[in-house]
Amino acid sequence: MPLVTISILKGKSPEYIKAVVDGINSAVIEAMGFPEDDRYQIIHQLDSECLQLQAREEDRVMMHLVMRAGRSNKAKQAFYKKVVENLSESPGIDPANIFITITENHDIDWSFRDGVAQFVI
Repeated sequence: MPLVTISILKGKSPEYIKAVVDGINSAVIEAMGFPEDDRYQIIHQLDSECLQLQAREEDRVMMHLVMRAGRSNKAKQAFYKKVVENLSESPGIDPANIFITITENHDIDWSFRDGVAQFVI
């Protein structure tokens, strides 16, 4: 149930976007044990000059996960590895061009609806 913000280059096909978001979601489920129906993703499509990853000019993706604290370093490492495997396979992004960051927070920091922090009621 992380909130995943995904930034990709503008102009990609719906199939490309689906491969990226499905590859990331699959890795979240497999490596970190989140439920299959917990999918919260925001996709930003940016011009090349607005998606800078050092000097890399090729296809690239940057993602930021916000999630409740508690996943082990081992689970996070497995997630990083699985994302790179998935996105390398489809849609074919070079592993060197995949940037991932995670921010953790607490149960009180989430409200899914109705102005209620569901994890603390």
